[in-house]
Amino acid sequence: MRGSRPHATIEQAIERDRIVRRGERVVIACSGGADSAALVALLSAVAKPMNLELSVAHVNHGLRPSAWQDECVALRLAATFELPIDVAALESGGDEAALRDGRYAALQAAAARFGAGVIATAHHAEDQSETVLLALFRGAGPDGLTGMRPRRTVAPGIELARPLLRFPAAVLRAYCHLHGLPYAVDPSNADADYRRNALRHALEALRPSFPGLDEAVARAAELVGDEDRASERAGLRRRVREHLAAEGALRDVDFAHVEAAVRAIETGRSGTFLMKAGVRMEIHRGAIAGITRQ
Repeated sequence: MRGSRPHATIEQAIERDRIVRRGERVVIACSGGADSAALVALLSAVAKPMNLELSVAHVNHGLRPSAWQDECVALRLAATFELPIDVAALESGGDEAALRDGRYAALQAAAARFGAGVIATAHHAEDQSETVLLALFRGAGPDGLTGMRPRRTVAPGIELARPLLRFPAAVLRAYCHLHGLPYAVDPSNADADYRRNALRHALEALRPSFPGLDEAVARAAELVGDEDRASERAGLRRRVREHLAAEGALRDVDFAHVEAAVRAIETGRSGTFLMKAGVRMEIHRGAIAGITRQ
């Protein structure tokens, strides 16, 4: 699957982001939908250069007559990429939380059987937006507003990785179409009785008017998370903003320009970084050297 292709940048991003790390043994959670089909193909594409050992796990919730079709897609994908697969069937019934708990318990059991330390899921940018906004509507604090973390521990010796969080669902569907990958469509996604689906429909109506919606929500979640954990990056952002404020130049500075300066400081680089029209930040070997105006 490697070579000169329009969507090779997704594979490159997975290697670069290191949410799934080199040399790991990974179980891919495959629901049979387009997002998880893309994840199976993407991790298979980078498995050799990243020295990954992959397997697939499918959880059949048995909630609808077409659930067997999802299972067939998962089996087909595993066969296509020559990956071992574990299929678990859950007792139907229960609310959204109970179904989620049952699914993750089954995935952890599959990881244990395969001797894997990582479960990779196909959560994407729209999933992150929905998670953050549902937390906001519940009145959650900083922990809730951080959304889904790219990587976290779910059981002793097992971590959950979400390497597709910053990719829109449309990009993942396009990847499937480009490579002729099979995927199933879950009709329950149209059921507005589920709160997440009701929010999904509302966001779909808003995106034409707010094309940067998902990127903005993801950025806000990242900022809240960094501040809540008092991360080093949060401290660097404050330092950059404080230098700009001291020069009366903070107003109207774009977030992307602050991040560019932060990345330069993190990596010990030197250079001149545009903050906004007429204002530049001088960085020398990872230290802020001053603000210049033109």
